[in-house]
Amino acid sequence: MSENSHVQNAINAREASNKLQYLNATDRSLALNKIKVALENNKHEIFKANQQDKQNADKLVKAGTLSAALFKRLDLESGDKFANMLQGISDIDRLPDPIEQITYSSKLDEGLELYRVTCPVGVLLVIFEARPEVVVNITALAIKSGNAAILKGGKESNLTLTALFSAIQSALNDTAIPPNAIQLVKTRDEIENLLDLDKYIDLVVPRGSNSLKLKYILYNSRIPVLGHADGLCTVYVDKDSDLDKAIRVVVDSKASLIKIMINYPAACNASETLLIHRSVLSSHLLPIVTALQNNNVLLHLDQESLSLLPSSYDASRIQSCVPEDFDTEFLDLEMAVKVVSDVEEAIQHINSHGSKHTDAIVTENETVAKRFMQGVDAAGVYWNASTRFADGFRYGFGAEVG
Repeated sequence: MSENSHVQNAINAREASNKLQYLNATDRSLALNKIKVALENNKHEIFKANQQDKQNADKLVKAGTLSAALFKRLDLESGDKFANMLQGISDIDRLPDPIEQITYSSKLDEGLELYRVTCPVGVLLVIFEARPEVVVNITALAIKSGNAAILKGGKESNLTLTALFSAIQSALNDTAIPPNAIQLVKTRDEIENLLDLDKYIDLVVPRGSNSLKLKYILYNSRIPVLGHADGLCTVYVDKDSDLDKAIRVVVDSKASLIKIMINYPAACNASETLLIHRSVLSSHLLPIVTALQNNNVLLHLDQESLSLLPSSYDASRIQSCVPEDFDTEFLDLEMAVKVVSDVEEAIQHINSHGSKHTDAIVTENETVAKRFMQGVDAAGVYWNASTRFADGFRYGFGAEVG
């Protein structure tokens, strides 16, 4: 595709965003409902495309050129994934209209009033990885908020993305939403050209687990970037924690017990690190390690915790950790374990090694819990709850992007 065509696509998106600015909430709601119906009607074709993507990706996994974690993200058929994707559209539709909301007003003088009113951003360039349902999530969020979006997903899911996008476009053709409001691009060259078009594109949103990709975008575009990369989450088990509660929270945070998330440790809300207070090692360590091993989790233990394990433990699921483990998003059934002396050391570790995504504390001490939640610098901080609750769908937002 020529450079001129990329410019024209961006111009088309800009013109579409200008039209979206004055469409009312009813127009946008109708579009979301038609998209949901079109996706449901084209479910067979979408699943057929997804099966082909998975077959192609399976060959790459066997060849060692694609990770098993990314392969799992491709699947749109398993469990309730497709149904949840459709439900997300309805949830987004039910949210209050985010446009033209007055967030501040002031009477500056007689007959002179000032209002701050919410409005769309304009044109979004959203780059994401293997999960094909993200194209639907972003489309719904963009239309709800009156924004145009140019989308680029992972090449491993191209066939599924194309099938989803075709259904979306067929739905938009019968609405007031300009078809160019949602566009799909497929190659890296297209993205590199679009990153130069700050005249037409207002915001770049790279979504995924590739921090190198995020840095490349930050250094190679004048367009503002809202980055979402690694999900390096941590659970801290405090000295005042309840053992049964700690086991449930830790196991679910790594190897989720939730039906649609089981065997999906590649999600950005899966915990990669377990911090445990030194004073509860004798009572908590072995039961927690046993529960994790029962869920096939490979543990990277520090020397203090490793020294307390009896020789009878399955050595194939235990490793001695190295410093790099605490900066690693394993995206698999693996977890690093570190002993800490108090909540302050836990906070310091998380703020030094975490990715500011989601972190949790298990404790019955309210004072310690509040200190943890105030001290940890993350988008989500939980008390006695699994990090797996960090999700726009669960929050009732329908979907989220970073």
